[in-house]
Amino acid sequence: MASPPRRARNRSAAIARTLTVIALIAIAGCRRDSVFTPVGPVADAERIVILDSVAIMLAIVVPTILATVVVAWWFRASNRRAKRDPSFVYSGRIELVVWSIPALTILFLGGLAWISSHDLDPAKPLKSNVAPLDVQVVALDWKWLFIYPTQGVATINQLVVPTGTPVRMRLTSATVMNTIFAPEVGSQIYVMNGMVSPMWWEVDRPGSFYGHSNQFSGDGFPGMSFQVVGVSPAQFAAWAAATRGHGQALDETAYRALLKQSSDVKPYAYGAVAPGLFHEITQQKLPPGSGPVEAGNKNPFVRPVRNP
Repeated sequence: MASPPRRARNRSAAIARTLTVIALIAIAGCRRDSVFTPVGPVADAERIVILDSVAIMLAIVVPTILATVVVAWWFRASNRRAKRDPSFVYSGRIELVVWSIPALTILFLGGLAWISSHDLDPAKPLKSNVAPLDVQVVALDWKWLFIYPTQGVATINQLVVPTGTPVRMRLTSATVMNTIFAPEVGSQIYVMNGMVSPMWWEVDRPGSFYGHSNQFSGDGFPGMSFQVVGVSPAQFAAWAAATRGHGQALDETAYRALLKQSSDVKPYAYGAVAPGLFHEITQQKLPPGSGPVEAGNKNPFVRPVRNP
């Protein structure tokens, strides 16, 4: 049997470990790439939904914890004033409280989920007096391709957008199913080969904001990240003009080169884009990427298949 000093040391060590875990969780929650530091209307609305949901749940969690502590303290063995009734079976008042509070909690959470899921539908256009910016997005192994059809340029792992301007995105995958998510900017959505998913984002202040894939897709998945760069409308126009016509053009040959698996790719831009390239990708007129295929796997029923 452990001596009292040893039990005290063990207790102190356990408390120290618990406090360390709590501190690490708190530090992790303070990262800037978080839904709690929104830079656009979509992420801000999602933050409010999370906070409202937590507040509604706390309305039942906190009273339950307090009631548990109070009951345990009042009915302790040393309290002679506590009345005990071993024959107690039923109380309508207690049943009303026990069932009404959880029912109201579920009602409020369900209503919040119903309303917010419609208001924050990724395909629902954002209300704005500014004309939207069109961007076509392609998930590759393991990088992101952003095509600006109006500006005639494209980027890898960098989405440059003008602040205060809705971004109308059309997304697909050139390989396996994937997801795109920028916590500070907006919603997450799945993308699949041969399918186009619509989504709207908006950045309201200048800065660089982290984005990544949330769907495991093979060895290079950890390096499948990108930056959302918010600049002023004038700076965006200057950037597009400076990029257009300079550097490599994104044609079929360049696109096929992008299909080769690579990870942790530094951002770069294409000065021109072949007309209809995104349409050819979505219509599968261009081959898909190989995906995370195991060595020697030649199963023809696995899709996407290897490049021809």
